[in-house]
Amino acid sequence: MSLFSRFLRPRAAEQEVRAEIWRLGSRHLGEPLKGALSELKDPHVSVERAVLLRACIHKLKAQTA
Repeated sequence: MSLFSRFLRPRAAEQEVRAEIWRLGSRHLGEPLKGALSELKDPHVSVERAVLLRACIHKLKAQTA
């Protein structure tokens, strides 16, 4: 990934990420990481939703490391 593309890459706000992790946990029986990974595989997921899901995955993986 080039330095220029990092500046243009859309980002999700921290509040949105926390809220979505909570919703993922609710929808996927306390497994927000598995839920985010499975929802990201949906071929009809929007770009904005994919950005949010990737941010959730990144945060959840960082918490478990």
